Amino acid sequence: MDNDLRAAAETAVEACLGLVADESIAVVTDDERLPIGEAIYDVAAAQSDDATLLRYPVGTEHGEEPPAPVAAAMREADAFLAPTTYSITHTRARQAATEAGARGATLPGITENVLVAGLDADYEQIAAACESIHKQVRGAGEIRVTAPGGTDIVVEPGDRPWHLDTGLVRDPGSFSNLPAGETFVSPTTANGRIVVDGTMRPHGLVEEPVQIEVEAGQVVEVSDAGVRESLEAAAENAADPDAVYNLAELGVGANVGVAELMGSVLLDEKAAGTVHLAVGDDASIGGDVEAPIHSDGVVRDPTVRADGEAITLPSP
Repeated sequence: MDNDLRAAAETAVEACLGLVADESIAVVTDDERLPIGEAIYDVAAAQSDDATLLRYPVGTEHGEEPPAPVAAAMREADAFLAPTTYSITHTRARQAATEAGARGATLPGITENVLVAGLDADYEQIAAACESIHKQVRGAGEIRVTAPGGTDIVVEPGDRPWHLDTGLVRDPGSFSNLPAGETFVSPTTANGRIVVDGTMRPHGLVEEPVQIEVEAGQVVEVSDAGVRESLEAAAENAADPDAVYNLAELGVGANVGVAELMGSVLLDEKAAGTVHLAVGDDASIGGDVEAPIHSDGVVRDPTVRADGEAITLPSP
């Protein structure tokens, strides 16, 4: 195994999960991410007496439920790590696993380069950056985000809690994305304009900024054809098509180890000195909207104000 890849896998298994010998772990992967799954499994198997590798065919979209045997294995394990092509973060399977007490992390769309870049970091320092953001935004009735690219949006958290994605998932039922590093909330409503000038599916790094207009917590206009088409396709498969256009999340990046955007939403949304806003499902992060999509867009160089006061953002 490549030394950098092994070191990243060790960070995930040992530093982030804190896995010990008498705990069980399920490593969940798919056909396209098998080399990463195997690298993580090799480290996990050296650490634990009860490690299992589960592989299934590549899905078709983010938020699609994994096969039932995979969901059962996640739910029954003490810990899980899931490097997959499409995200299972916002699935009922993942939610059921953590509710049953399994702790773990998903790594949606992960590549070897992103794994190495995002996990070559001090996760205690990342956790401290998440805490710093949280102290400045918790309890605020209004969060305003502006940026040189044209973003100007106000979100209202209401009584919904802010979450800290520190990457340290050592307690039963705790959960994170890896690479990690953000503090986020699912707003009750939002109004304004988002101009994504960083990263967004299906493009990766956007060539032209994507302008998204939001009214009363719903996306009402999207300038980019690719993004618009992905939302329309999800709406066709949704029980409630309007749910797809829900403004689902505001997140503030806190991974101080990420020096530049790479075109991976998984990594770039965590970059210190950025924010991201997501559209679609928020039921798994403190909201009440279920949708078959959760699509994040990264905004560069933001200013974030909590009840009118600019907060201090971490920097790489």
